Amino acid sequence: MSVAVEIAVQDAAGARAAIAAGADRVELCQALGVGGLTPSIGLIDAVCAAIGAERVNVLVRPRGGGFVYDAEEIALVASDVRACVARGVGGVVVGALDAHGRVDRDALRRWQDAAGPAALVFHRAIDASPFPDDVLDVLVAESVDRVLTSGGAARSIEGVDRLEHYVRRAGASVEIMAGGGVAPQDIPALLRAGVGAVHLSARGRSTSSSSSGPGGGADGHDVTDASVVAAAVAAARG
Repeated sequence: MSVAVEIAVQDAAGARAAIAAGADRVELCQALGVGGLTPSIGLIDAVCAAIGAERVNVLVRPRGGGFVYDAEEIALVASDVRACVARGVGGVVVGALDAHGRVDRDALRRWQDAAGPAALVFHRAIDASPFPDDVLDVLVAESVDRVLTSGGAARSIEGVDRLEHYVRRAGASVEIMAGGGVAPQDIPALLRAGVGAVHLSARGRSTSSSSSGPGGGADGHDVTDASVVAAAVAAARG
């Protein structure tokens, strides 16, 4: 069995490296250290130009700190989704819960309308819900294309039983994509669970020795490790 390999990237160089190493698509975001945030329009344009817009899924998440959003934030996400779709991206990655931990259906429908022909992916907000089965049922009912989840665990391999449960529960309606701490050696077990795709960041650190100073955060920055991508692709094609 072969599944799609998606790599989370934060720049055009990472996107090129991922596709050159055999990945099927990328999820573009910024600030992976906080779970990922919406990338800039300039970055979206650069990555679309580098690998083709159809291979790009853009994470649209306005801030860290949970997935319950107010009206202003929901409107901002809708605006960003429209901007992404106008550039021809293959998909947008969103997610919202209400104060009780269930899907914010009004937000989801608004974003789905904004997404138009692009794939709509619901991200790991499902893993933050105390009612993940209910969340999945709503996503199936709302015709979401794909769900990114670790099965509620810190790492997908630790949530493999629940991932298998999600695959059975969703049937053919929604693709279940395993994501969260995925390593190439985990992929055969994830394939046996029946997931349709695997998602990983394949992150390394730059070798730059320049200091970021007292106001620039940690020294160095994330880069995409093509060797990890290649190992993941080989495992997924096995």
